[in-house]
Amino acid sequence: MAKKFNVTGICIPERHYMVDTGDKVERIISNYIREGKYFTINRARQYGKTTMLHELEKRLLPEFVVIRISFEAADDYFTSSVNLVKGLTLDIGESLERQGIDERIVQKWYSSIEEELALREFGKKITRLCAECDKKVVFMIDEVDKSSDNQLFLSFLGLLRAKYLEQMQGGDKTFWSVILAGVYDVKNLKLKLHPEQESKYNSPWNIAVDFNVDLSFSTLEIEGMLKEYEADIHTGMDVKKMAEEIYAYTSGYPYLVSRICQLMDEGMEEISEYARKEKAWTPAGFQKAIKILLKESNTLFDDMLKKLTDYVELKEIVRKILYNGRRYSYESGNFAIQLGTMFGFLKEEDGVTVISNRIFEMKLYNWLISEEETNSEMYQAGALEKPRFTKNGVLDMDLVMQKFYEYFTEIYADAGHDFLEENGRRLFLLYLKPIINGTGNYYVEARTRDMRRTDVIVDYLGRQYIVELKIWRGQEYRDKGMEQLAAYLDDYHQEKGYLLSFNFNKSKQTGIRKWNCHGKEIMEIMV
Repeated sequence: MAKKFNVTGICIPERHYMVDTGDKVERIISNYIREGKYFTINRARQYGKTTMLHELEKRLLPEFVVIRISFEAADDYFTSSVNLVKGLTLDIGESLERQGIDERIVQKWYSSIEEELALREFGKKITRLCAECDKKVVFMIDEVDKSSDNQLFLSFLGLLRAKYLEQMQGGDKTFWSVILAGVYDVKNLKLKLHPEQESKYNSPWNIAVDFNVDLSFSTLEIEGMLKEYEADIHTGMDVKKMAEEIYAYTSGYPYLVSRICQLMDEGMEEISEYARKEKAWTPAGFQKAIKILLKESNTLFDDMLKKLTDYVELKEIVRKILYNGRRYSYESGNFAIQLGTMFGFLKEEDGVTVISNRIFEMKLYNWLISEEETNSEMYQAGALEKPRFTKNGVLDMDLVMQKFYEYFTEIYADAGHDFLEENGRRLFLLYLKPIINGTGNYYVEARTRDMRRTDVIVDYLGRQYIVELKIWRGQEYRDKGMEQLAAYLDDYHQEKGYLLSFNFNKSKQTGIRKWNCHGKEIMEIMV
């Protein structure tokens, strides 16, 4: 059976094209499991946690007894302590059977399953099991946060903690290493509890060590996966450049990497232009896959938007980062920032809080704009003029900027300073969105986004257009902006760029001018 890219369930090397995570697996084993650590692999949704546990289990089995269970469908376990003990007994027993553990040990483990055991007695069962096995026992629970706000689960963690501490003092025998995998870090369960439930929280697992292995995919790791694919399929793609592009848009988020590859491999077969894989695995095919990804409904995007709806503070931070260039220092103690980081939407970069990757940024822009597009005059203006802006598949960016100037001047000429400084960039993006919607993409360059400067990169049918948005701070600052844009155009191998300046001076001279800076043509639009 031919290999495929996979985005659901566990990835199997024999069946799926995968990033080689061997180095990560070895680091986890060496630094955590052999050291007898208790730890949590808490990463965002669809970040490869289940696949990582599967790979760890395969690698550990010759050396350890590995018990791997999941709380994915374990809601009934947490209705009573009796149900919890019975459920865990069955799951652990099945895991022992799969490994071919001595039948006598397995039968003894099952022996009291009909009895109504309390957690204390269950702890004794764990002691007997670990004493009878001739290898150290590693215990893994996947999807652990499905019930992590339940008091019974917290009591179970307390049991594991107590046994661990007793074992450290030589007074008990228990699991050598415990790994819990989920979105929420069990050391921060307060993030999942409602205020009225916080009395449940008593740090039941403060023995857990920090888990510092990066599970995102690097450019080299993506390149290795694509080399294997290319050896099988022979598309003729530039593997190195494609890996770099995928990373640039995803920052190595495992689901996004695999989904983009899956779309280029099999998701565009009904589109005549990209039906052949030689066409799909090109820069144009890649941009088409991005457009398809951003339009689709998937569990990752659905969960992201739900979380932002549920947590208003988090949504407000995201909105201000995207629309206003607000720079928030990365403070893990900030509730909203901590939530956004845990959910995978935010990350720290040079001490500043940023959106985790370009795909999320584009999706979030689309979502925020969709919330207000029906009531936005600028959005309606862009939609109305859209047919005028393309000719033979080429976007007339000069005309786009000229018409934006006209509409902005007409609608917001009398708007106050505070309004325009807060909303100028948002209004430009609202205007731009319907013009390129369905054909092109745009994103904001993270390295230039701040309160004073933002670079918008538009990708339209294989062509790029760069627009620098600046708040007017005087002639000297404008000249510096010209220099920055010229250098940036050079980085992107572009000969022409656009400088959109929002000037709030009462004596301002608005208009459109063209300049030459270091051999680059720059169209300046001042509003």
